[in-house]
Amino acid sequence: MRARSQELTNEAIWLREQREGLQDPCVTTDLEALSTAPYVKIDDEIGGTRWMGTPPLLSDSELVCLAVAQALLGYHSEARWLRYANRRMSGMFPCLPLRPGYNKRLRSALPLIKRMIRELAMDSDSWFDNHWIVDSTPVPCAMSRPAVQRSNLAGWAQYGYCASHSRFFWGLRLYLVCTPAGMPVLWALASAKLGEREVLSAMLEVDAGLVGAREGILLISDKGFASRPFEQEFIDQRIELLRPSRKREKERYGEPMLKKVRQLIESVNDTLKGQLDLEQRGGRTFEGVAVRVAQRILAMAAAIWHNNKIGAPVTRSLIAYDHGNRVRPPTMRTRLPLSVSVVPCG
Repeated sequence: MRARSQELTNEAIWLREQREGLQDPCVTTDLEALSTAPYVKIDDEIGGTRWMGTPPLLSDSELVCLAVAQALLGYHSEARWLRYANRRMSGMFPCLPLRPGYNKRLRSALPLIKRMIRELAMDSDSWFDNHWIVDSTPVPCAMSRPAVQRSNLAGWAQYGYCASHSRFFWGLRLYLVCTPAGMPVLWALASAKLGEREVLSAMLEVDAGLVGAREGILLISDKGFASRPFEQEFIDQRIELLRPSRKREKERYGEPMLKKVRQLIESVNDTLKGQLDLEQRGGRTFEGVAVRVAQRILAMAAAIWHNNKIGAPVTRSLIAYDHGNRVRPPTMRTRLPLSVSVVPCG
C-alpha cells in the first residue's frame, strides 16, 4: 500500500504540472489517493498494534482510513457504508468487518482518531501559523420532546440557544480553534448550557503545553468571548484577543479587518455541516456522538493535509474527493421500472 501511495502522489503532481483535463488541479486527485496517503502516515505514527494476542484482520490504520472515506462520501448509515465498501472498495479494504464489529471498533478508536487529527495538523504548513480563529457551532442531538426524554445523552446534552439561527436546540456545542487555512488545532464537545469563555479556558488549560510553546498567538473570536477577566487571563498566557466591540464600547484595535477574517471560521463550520454532514451524523450514546464528530474533523484535516502535500491551490477543497462518488438514493422512476405492473389491493 505504501508503493501505491507514492505512485498515486507522483501521478497527481505530474497531472497538476501538465494541466491536463480540467483546469482545477484539485480534480487530479481522488479518494483512493486520499485514503492511501494517510494510511502510510497513520501506520508510521502508530508503530504497532493496540491489540494483545491475535491482531484483527482490519488494522487500525485501515479502520481510520475507512472512517475518513465514509465521512467524505456522506454515508450516515454504517450498514449502507459497509455494503458500498464491500462492492466498490474491496481492493483497498479486503477484510471488512460486519456492522456491529465496525461500530465497536470505531468507538474504541476515538483516542486514536483524536491523536491522528493532531498528527496531521502538525505535519502541515499551517501548523506554524500563530493566527488562530475560534468559534462554536450547535450540534443538535434530538428534535422532539419524547426523543429528549429517552435519550442516553441526558446529563451531557442540554438545551441551548443558537443566535445565528434564532432558535433553541437540544444537544451539544462544538468548539473549534483552527488556523486560517481551516486546519483544526484544538476542538472540544461541551454542553450547550456552558459558557463559551468557560469552555475555551478549559481547552487552553488542557493544552497548556501547546499554548506555552507558541509566542505571539493572535486569537480571533466574536463578541461571545468578551470579558475583562477573560482577556486578562489571555494576557497572562501571552495571547492577544482580537474581537469586535460590543454596544457602547469603544472601537477596538484591528476591528475593521475582522469581517473578512470571521468568514473563514464560518466557512469551516459550513464545510463540516454542509459537506461532511455534521448534523446528520447519527449516534445515540456519548461514545457514538463523540467518535462521529471526531470522524468528520479527521476527514477535513486529512483533506487539508493531503492538499497541502500535493500543492493544491485551495487546501480545504473536498470536491476532488466527494464529487461524483456519492451514491444518491434512486428516484421513484428508477425504483419502479416500466416493466413492473402494480396490482391494486382489494
